[in-house]
Amino acid sequence: MSLRGRLCVLLVLTLSGCGAAPPAPPAPPAVGVSQSPPVVERTPAPVQSVQPGTSRSGALPPVVQHGPRGVTKVALTFDADMTDAMAARLRRGEVSSYANLRLLDLLEKRRIPATFFVTGQWAEQYPEVTRRIAGNPLFEVANHSYEHAAFTGDCYDLPRLAPGAMTEDVAKTFRALEPFGGRQTRYFRFPGLCHDRAALRALSALGVTVIDGDVVSGDPFARGPKPVVNAVLSQVRPGSIVIMHVTEANARYTDDALPAILAGLRREGLTPVTLSELLG
Repeated sequence: MSLRGRLCVLLVLTLSGCGAAPPAPPAPPAVGVSQSPPVVERTPAPVQSVQPGTSRSGALPPVVQHGPRGVTKVALTFDADMTDAMAARLRRGEVSSYANLRLLDLLEKRRIPATFFVTGQWAEQYPEVTRRIAGNPLFEVANHSYEHAAFTGDCYDLPRLAPGAMTEDVAKTFRALEPFGGRQTRYFRFPGLCHDRAALRALSALGVTVIDGDVVSGDPFARGPKPVVNAVLSQVRPGSIVIMHVTEANARYTDDALPAILAGLRREGLTPVTLSELLG
């Protein structure tokens, strides 16, 4: 390249005789138009919502027996169990249903908040009922394992889950419940309330809160509503977590007991709330 060519490259912004037109001067601003910097469109960051019951991943999950005692609230929780044996009885026609729709009717009609601990197999067996629960803003959904197998030995004759399968069992249930939407939580209840340190350690990566409960209704296999009513009202205190079931065939009197339980709570000045409201 000649000397003149090199100078043209170096001084192209100031020389006009190198074969390129000098840059045009900026246009004067229009009268009455303010000069402001260009607007840059930005996509808003997604809002991160933390589900109730979320705990620190990697640590042993907290275990909750009851809520604060200085409140006038109690949490009504309903387990939706489904074992392989229960599913087999349904297929053989030995039982008609493990979904107590009359119980749901009562809760909905009286607008009673509740938390449902649902097994993955129950949600798959009763997707419309699960959708009904999840779609009610008064209800919230929690995890009760996938197939209601025991996480320890000697747990009410439940088949035992292999230690290496515990984490995936609970994770699989969260995946099964998530598409139903609604008020999802990170609360987890062990089948039969049976757990030890090894079981808790297996759930440490999932960021859950383990919910036991201090009022066991005894509604599975009860022979009438009165023992269920007495069990609840004799144990309940401010801040209690009440354990009942929505599995009609093996907890057939829960719906019959519920009106008397609600009346007894009113007499004691106790208001049913969701678990997240009690613990929140």
